[in-house]
Amino acid sequence: MRKIIHIDMDAFYASVEQRDDPSLRDRPLAVGGSRERGVVMAASYEARAFGVRSAMPSATARRLCPDLVFVRPRFEAYKTVSSEIRAVFEEHTPLIEPVALDEAYLDVTDNLKGLPTATEVARDIRATILARTGLVASAGVSYNKFLAKVASDHRKPDALFVITPAMGPGFVEALPIGQFRGVGPATEAKMRRLGIQTGADLKARSLDELRAAFGSAGEYYHRVARGIDDRPVRAHRERKSIGAETTFSEDTSEYAVLAQRLQPLLDKVWAVAAAKALAARTVTLKLKFSDFAQITRARSLTLPLADRAMLEQVSLGLLRDAFPLRRSVRLIGTALSSLHPRSDDGGPRQLDFAM
Repeated sequence: MRKIIHIDMDAFYASVEQRDDPSLRDRPLAVGGSRERGVVMAASYEARAFGVRSAMPSATARRLCPDLVFVRPRFEAYKTVSSEIRAVFEEHTPLIEPVALDEAYLDVTDNLKGLPTATEVARDIRATILARTGLVASAGVSYNKFLAKVASDHRKPDALFVITPAMGPGFVEALPIGQFRGVGPATEAKMRRLGIQTGADLKARSLDELRAAFGSAGEYYHRVARGIDDRPVRAHRERKSIGAETTFSEDTSEYAVLAQRLQPLLDKVWAVAAAKALAARTVTLKLKFSDFAQITRARSLTLPLADRAMLEQVSLGLLRDAFPLRRSVRLIGTALSSLHPRSDDGGPRQLDFAM
């Protein structure tokens, strides 16, 4: 039986800001956006007490918490701290699956320090992270990834919780359906309409019923409702996409303005792809409107993008295809996908636009 730890840093971006600027400590803090525009990327626990959450429009967050302090994100600082945390993980196991800068799964079935239990490993990791970075991590320990994630969320912040094999099935039965990994708001609403409120309700449904209602995800729900998750910790996950987006200080529906604001995003995603020696065949454009509705437009090519100029050509074509716009735009984004390692000769010689 495997021993899996899920580490999740508590309010990571906000905690880094409060650590680095003592004047922000113990204050409700939002990272991202501004007092009037944009979206909250992260919120301190002081802000969460007022109902402020990530992905919330900044204006809504300010209404909930008039004293909310907004700070701009500092991604280089977060990446530096994330690397320090990763170094702590590597002292215990090579089997590390990063989920984000602040989150990772670790397989410590065999740990490098020879500690007797996964709980001891998690305790040591949390203490070392705190000592080296001044930041708090929550940890979940269990025998599979699904339950380790559930455990890390169970008593946040500053938590260490263990779900043993004996506890697993009963713990899942009592779990509210919205706390299942992979059940988003739309799926949760659908499940509740079907009378599925808890893990026990989910477990009571047959595999055929779940497949009929949720397609290919039905098998996953059927298994995790029984505390079963055979997914391994993947130490070398392939990157699926490279993206960037920006929220405007003022909405716009002018093509020229949107095209101009797309340029630095194209620079960013192309620079990341170049640094990672990755080639891409699919370009996606994202537009979020003044009413927060959004659309995406994508184009897949038969050969990878040859250079940044070709990326711009495809992206501007997608933008032109989105016109005319019925609403003004508050956010624009772009992403590269269908990624694979670039060839030694620098990649493809010529792009083929055949669809």
